[in-house]
Order: sequence, then structure tokens, then C-alpha cells
Amino acid sequence: MNFNNIKRYKGVILAGGKGTRLYPITKEIPKPLLLVKRKPIINYLVELFYNQKVSEVAVLINKEFKEEFKWWKKRYFPKKNIIFFEEEKPLGTFGGMFLLKEWIGKKPFFFTNGDELKEINLSKMADFHLKSEACATVALIEVSNPQDYGVAVCKDNIIEEFLEKPENPSSNYINSGFYLFSSDIFNYHKGPKFLMVEKDIFPKLAKEGKLAGFKFSGKWMDCGTFERYSKAIEQWS
Repeated sequence: MNFNNIKRYKGVILAGGKGTRLYPITKEIPKPLLLVKRKPIINYLVELFYNQKVSEVAVLINKEFKEEFKWWKKRYFPKKNIIFFEEEKPLGTFGGMFLLKEWIGKKPFFFTNGDELKEINLSKMADFHLKSEACATVALIEVSNPQDYGVAVCKDNIIEEFLEKPENPSSNYINSGFYLFSSDIFNYHKGPKFLMVEKDIFPKLAKEGKLAGFKFSGKWMDCGTFERYSKAIEQWS
């Protein structure tokens, strides 16, 4: 199968978090709609998908910000095929995916956090995912301060575990918040309940040898704290 034709994939953006580390700003504005270079963070993610031919995109949102996201789409992407799925209550970084199960069907899909800026070659990641025969592939980015993140411990491109904020990291590669899942991921997700992909899904996959790590060299910036958000505004280009 030629994965350079990426059109068969779908893209999902996680935008339903509360963004508590950026309170009180994110009590009024959802974090993915905060501006970097006068453009919402989520725009960069939508463009990442559309510019690489992933034309079906879903955004998982908190129902409290439904009107804000409707306004955002009307202003920036009025003619694009972007649909919203609403969480009635917080479901973590993966619980809400059950709401998308029918929409996704049997197709593989990309999944990204909505509060990071990133540049990734999706075709290369898809090809890597196919060859690895993994259920999930995590995009790994090399950073100078891995002790501030979850560090991936890999063996032959298979992730064996994540070490959360280790004092002495064995690697500089961290979880970038961007994933590629096979539809089999729903075998690990039986219903709409609170689930954290990092704590509830990935450890199971790692134990079974079904979690791959794709190392990429594109740009990446986390906007999850005031310090990191300020840095993104200053340095992203």
C-alpha cells in the first residue's frame, strides 16, 4: 500500500481540556484558540493536516466552548470539512475518542493535542507505522530539557516505557503529543469513560510490544504554561 497517498487517513484534534495551567485566561478562551503570531494554535494543526492531504478533520471539544469553536470555524475555515464532537464532561486525553468510533470506522487516524505547535511529515510517519506493525505510533521529538517531560525508552523503534520527568533521562526524546493509531486501538477502549492515553492506553500497548516511536526532526513547541506560551509567541515562525 502506498502511504504517500495520505488521503485515506483522518485527523483528530484534542481541544476539550480545561487548560488549568493557563488560568484565568483559559476560563474565558479555550487553549487551542489562543493566538501565536496572531493566529489560533489550532489553525497550525488544521493546516498541518490539510497541507498534507488529510482532508477529514474532527475536533473534540468541551461543550462549554461550543459557540467559541463554531465562531472559530466560521471565521477561519468556513468551507473545510471540520466536524465537532462534544464532551458532556471531561474524559481525559483519550476517553472522548469513543465518541468518534463510528466516524473513524476502520481507517487509521492521526491524533494530536490541541495546545502544541508541530511540523511533522505525515507520510513518513504513516509509512513507519505500517512497517512497525504497531497499534499506535508516538511521534518523538528531541529536546534539550527532557527531564521536564515524559521520556520514551525505546528498543529497535518500539517504546518499552515512558519515564515521567526523570531526574537523569536516558534519552532526549519525548512524547510530542502527536500519534497515529490503527482502528484496533478501540479494542483498548470499551466505552465513554475517563481515560488518559499516557497512563491507561500506552502502558498496555508497551507491555504487548505494540507501541512504536517515530523520531522526527521538525519544529515543535509546547504552549501549555505561561512560560512556554510566551516562548512560542516569541520564537515560532
